[in-house]
Amino acid sequence: MRVIGMISGTSADAIEAVCCQIDGAPPLLELKVLMAHSTPIPLERQRRIHAAATVEASDVEAICLLDAEIGDAFADAAIALATEMGMGIEHVDLIGSHGQTLWHAVREDGSVASSLQIGNGARVAERTGVTTISDLRSRDIAAGGQGAPIVAYVDWLLSRHETAYRAIQNLGGIGNVAYLPPLGDETTQPLAFDTGPANVLIDVLMTLVSEGQVSYDEDGRTAAAGTIDEGWIEMLLDHPYYQQPPPKTTGRELFSPAMGRELLDVGRERGLSDEDIVATVTAYSADSVADAYRRFLPRPPDEVIAAGGGTRNPVFMARLAASLPDARLMTYEDLGFASHQKEAMAMAVLAYETWHGRPGTAPEFTGVSHPVLMGAINLGRRMPS
Repeated sequence: MRVIGMISGTSADAIEAVCCQIDGAPPLLELKVLMAHSTPIPLERQRRIHAAATVEASDVEAICLLDAEIGDAFADAAIALATEMGMGIEHVDLIGSHGQTLWHAVREDGSVASSLQIGNGARVAERTGVTTISDLRSRDIAAGGQGAPIVAYVDWLLSRHETAYRAIQNLGGIGNVAYLPPLGDETTQPLAFDTGPANVLIDVLMTLVSEGQVSYDEDGRTAAAGTIDEGWIEMLLDHPYYQQPPPKTTGRELFSPAMGRELLDVGRERGLSDEDIVATVTAYSADSVADAYRRFLPRPPDEVIAAGGGTRNPVFMARLAASLPDARLMTYEDLGFASHQKEAMAMAVLAYETWHGRPGTAPEFTGVSHPVLMGAINLGRRMPS
């Protein structure tokens, strides 16, 4: 099948759309990326998304309208990708649309009550005419899972190595890991969970110190200009989230704009420059990944394969490599794919599996009570083949 997968991550900076040719069935699932398209989210809309994702600034009408607006934007992104490929959208068999996460409601005991993604799947199906599978987290949560990391099952299908123990590490707004024993190990259990902040706090700080002019640290330039406060990092790693065992997930609800503002205030009280604060929080975010591995992985990984926007921050990546001296740090490019397309590819695979009546999750990855099919199906004007 020719499947388009789409997602906008925690940072809400772009809609990533990938068209894949997918064949076969697990364990012999084959995927080829045909083309990808990235649609930047306008800064004004990004700010409205971030406001809607806070208790202080959200309101029900804003969320309702954004749901439709983001749905239309995702439909436009799919049409733009099909056009760029030189074909009409009618030649696409299926769409897997994650939408934009606004809220991930985690209870005090660490279980997840609900998760809200906007970007109405019915509007995508109506605008494109293509059957669209959306609302991809809800069924996992309904069956007792965390609803995340949503890509871990796809990592299991596509990225296991014959002999190496791998950690597939996403570095979006929030970091998550899928720990994959090699094909030859039938006893070590796989594992997946959110490691904590990757880019989210860095983005908040950059927005604050630039007074809204920029929303991320391009090429890690601000961090590179600062000096790291190592003592402060030790304090930050005492956060209760890091003590909590998997399965676990988190998001902007916990590692929030309010936490970013607090970090800026505390850093200035410690006598740090804004560059020092960004440098320290960048190092802390990288160290939180290594800290999670030491606490919870069954054994140290031989290879860490990073994907997501954080791979474009050389300061983050250098710190991560230094924190994991015994592992080979790679990127998703080393597997033949683009790092920033990884999650969109996963949405295509999840849609493909759902359409064929197969689960897209497992207890080892999200804590779900049993494997379940993922997503709601919005039929298009023609049935997929």
